[in-house]
Amino acid sequence: MSIPTAPRRQSANPQKSGNPQKSGDMEAAGKFIVVGGGIAGVSCAEQLAIHFPSEEILLVTASPVIKAVTNFKQISKVLEEFDVEEQPSTMLENRFPNIKVIECRVKQLKSEEHCILTEDGSQHVYKKLCLCAGAKPKLICEGNPYVLGIRDTDSAQEFQKQLTNAKRIMIIGNGGIALELAYEIEGCEVIWAIKDKAIGNTFFDAGAAEFLTSKLIAEKPEAKIAHKRTRYTTEGKKKEAGTKINAGNIGSALGPDWHEGLNLKGTKEFSHKVHIETMCEVKNIYLQKEFRLSKKKSLTFPRDHHNEFVTTDKEIWPVYVELTNENIYGCDFIVSATGVTPNIEPFLCGNNFDLGEDGGLRVDDHMHTSLPDIYAAGDICTASWQPSPFWQQMRLWTQARQMGWYAAKCMAAASLGDSIDMDFSFELFAHVTKFFNYKVVLLGKYNAQSLGSDHELMLRCTKGQEYIKVVMQNGRMMGAVLIGETNLEETFENLILNQMNLSSYGEDLLDPNIDIEDYFD
Repeated sequence: MSIPTAPRRQSANPQKSGNPQKSGDMEAAGKFIVVGGGIAGVSCAEQLAIHFPSEEILLVTASPVIKAVTNFKQISKVLEEFDVEEQPSTMLENRFPNIKVIECRVKQLKSEEHCILTEDGSQHVYKKLCLCAGAKPKLICEGNPYVLGIRDTDSAQEFQKQLTNAKRIMIIGNGGIALELAYEIEGCEVIWAIKDKAIGNTFFDAGAAEFLTSKLIAEKPEAKIAHKRTRYTTEGKKKEAGTKINAGNIGSALGPDWHEGLNLKGTKEFSHKVHIETMCEVKNIYLQKEFRLSKKKSLTFPRDHHNEFVTTDKEIWPVYVELTNENIYGCDFIVSATGVTPNIEPFLCGNNFDLGEDGGLRVDDHMHTSLPDIYAAGDICTASWQPSPFWQQMRLWTQARQMGWYAAKCMAAASLGDSIDMDFSFELFAHVTKFFNYKVVLLGKYNAQSLGSDHELMLRCTKGQEYIKVVMQNGRMMGAVLIGETNLEETFENLILNQMNLSSYGEDLLDPNIDIEDYFD
């Protein structure tokens, strides 16, 4: 697929107001502009700075902190592990003297004039632009003071503050943040409402969910490990009024260990109390007065995990949630963890972008949008190329880093008139994370995505230790889920990529008495 390589000629007198000297400076400086201080944006800016050490790279971000990849480790050919650290932008500028960070929101993109306007009134001209503005949380209810979305540092701190006075909260959603919250919160009753049959539907099948649920409802024996990395926050910065409601729209997404260093403890003395309401969504949210007028009854916290012994709740709560299964629970506040939507609004006015079905900016196999010289990476974009049989887009940290890095390579190649091949990281979906203190590795079509009914599953499960699932089709491995310290990720990655016919091995493939790594060495 071709990408535009000729830089657009800049007008000698671009339309802008203000000091003409400033205008000239901006035009000379703005060859590459990256919007967004999250992992995708920072990875893109860093790569551009390496490719063009004599060019000034502008990184425009609304947040006073940026996200940096630290402790990067290549586990296998595709699988990578890293920490995400919040840092002041000055640390990025110190590492890369040719990166200049502009802390300001983008007000408007003028694609035909090749410039962006920021809210401080400045105008920045670009030759190549990469939009990495991420996504914002889908709140179940906008403007309700008792509904909190967790997306960035400010909203996570607000959540911690609210939790210190809470006896019961309600979590709505079934993604990564909801999973971590349900496990990490102590001293507070947690009602967790999910629309699926089992927890973690984005990542797991019902078998893996059952394996993890036993850990979720048990007492937590693990002592908390002190968080040793330096953490930078926006504390001390002037915040806008209404941060609680708006925080999710500003900052970059939280890191995979976002809950470390936060004291997620409510007012009660017990360790862990979680009740899961499955196959339901929010029907109504009532404030205290509205609920009293409705004459409806709310339920006490169920005493066991089978929803028995539930009685009418006598306690008065600030807010009440009515679920579509007709159950009503009162709580101190609600956490909306129902996913995100690409943050495209600042860039749409006057620009005819092609959008994906999920609302993201459509990008081709060179991370190029439908508009000249504009690229996109991370949560804001929708991959619109014909993917490898073992890859799918998910808005995760690993893909944000890969996309940002690859977008910079594509921008560099286009600027220099070079051709570039698709990066190998898009050959195989590979993600490593941690849930409930278990290492979790997802490979390929780990949930048999788009494989139809023509596939089979093979399982190995040791309660409390490991859960292994492989997805097979026509005798070949198409995907895998590995929970626990299995040490099988590299072997399975190779088996998926080389598409070796494994029919003859049958059930031996997952026999714990056979060293499968030696088998396929």
